[in-house]
Amino acid sequence: MTIIEVCHVPPFSNSFRSTPTELSLPLNFSDIFNLRFPPVQSIFFYKLGESTTTFFKTVILPRIKHSLSITLFHFLPLAGHLSWPQNSEKPIIIYNTADDGVSLTVAESGEDLDHLYSDIRYASESHPYLAPLSVSETKASILSFQITLFPNKGFTIGYTFNHAVVDGRSLSLFMNSWACICRNLDENVKICPSSLPEELYPSFDRTVIQGSDGLEMKYLNYWLGLKLPGSDASPRSLKPIPFPVPADVVRATFPFSREDIKKLGEWVQSKLENGNQTKPFSTFVLAYAYTLVCMVKAKGLKNNNKVRFGLTADCRPRLNPPLSRNYIGNCVNCCDVLVEAEHLLEENGVVYVAKRLNEMIKGLEDGVLEMAKEKVPFMDVEPGVRVILVTGSSRYGMYGADFGWGRPMNVETTTIDVGESFSMMESRDESGGVEIGLVLKKHEMEMFDSLFVHGLKSSFECHQSVNIKLNEFEELIDRCVGSGLVLPACN
Repeated sequence: MTIIEVCHVPPFSNSFRSTPTELSLPLNFSDIFNLRFPPVQSIFFYKLGESTTTFFKTVILPRIKHSLSITLFHFLPLAGHLSWPQNSEKPIIIYNTADDGVSLTVAESGEDLDHLYSDIRYASESHPYLAPLSVSETKASILSFQITLFPNKGFTIGYTFNHAVVDGRSLSLFMNSWACICRNLDENVKICPSSLPEELYPSFDRTVIQGSDGLEMKYLNYWLGLKLPGSDASPRSLKPIPFPVPADVVRATFPFSREDIKKLGEWVQSKLENGNQTKPFSTFVLAYAYTLVCMVKAKGLKNNNKVRFGLTADCRPRLNPPLSRNYIGNCVNCCDVLVEAEHLLEENGVVYVAKRLNEMIKGLEDGVLEMAKEKVPFMDVEPGVRVILVTGSSRYGMYGADFGWGRPMNVETTTIDVGESFSMMESRDESGGVEIGLVLKKHEMEMFDSLFVHGLKSSFECHQSVNIKLNEFEELIDRCVGSGLVLPACN
């Protein structure tokens, strides 16, 4: 791969429409919870047959740069940086026009674009298409981008976001706003930045979160007291905790069609005792439960192994008063449950997980802030416990990021190669479908592939067969009753 340039993209500004010279924003409780977690990284893959080097440099790249500058005008704090001044108790977001903007790396690759998003491949193959953040103990950039040309095949847009500043919904809003501005860009209009439709307009108002008193310091004190083995870094550090990526792990995407979800839901309902689930399980719960059980089996866990699994819930609609869905920042809460792998490995493991997930989601109704105040999520994990989490959602709309040359062929959540996580995203090809992104060791991936495709197929077919036989039996009874035949009573 060849790096063509690394450029600085500032927010749009001119004599007619200037940006503020300086602003600052505090971090909320959810931001501070994510303070030192690794950055969030994703890659958007776009196929474009006419993506010659000339077309890329004269058409695509100028539009990408200009639309990014305009997008930053609307998302101004994201063009700043995270800072932890000596006289400040907590880190803050600062924007200053003299220094701030975002880094955009432009590169060209001779690799096979199709292989990078459609085949099982080593997880490390994605890393060259992502630009790192600039981070020190007291200052950290918020986001960086890399656009990579694959001549006559297409291009990728990779982002790296500081997790202390944004969550998944915020990322989706930014990317869809950028894409909207780019595809509607009028090349002849350079004076005034393009407006955003109301559904994409961001909110940075930090005064709207009420009732989180004490949570910021609770989470901050956790980070200040964290001692990393072999590290002499200052506790007042913005550097993320290092999570090395194993060299032997591979990456793949597994689709759930809408029909798969429907059949899985019917199968789970048929296994419930006394049919005690009156409301159908959500797509999120069904896809999560099935994926988790396949993962545990593929990893070869034993009955007595302990597994902690959980979810990250969007707090925006659950706060009182609710926040705008376009609130930019972290606004999530985590909940989890510790179980023995035996429950997941048994025949009805998917049913068990689905019920536990539903219980967690129902528990959020009691108040997400009250739950957050009880403990620091996932920070009390005992040695030997396997922690498996899901990142993303089937409702974020990542595949809506059409920059003017078509929707992405694939959207990869790259950072699931850190830890034991999997990603969930809406299907590109159909409404109601889901895509699961996964990183496992090669032999585990082969096992997962087999389980995912074939593992419950016999159960689905069995459930369908039982339904057919029951229908035939009911028809037989109707014929007997119709002919006057008296059936014996059953005691």
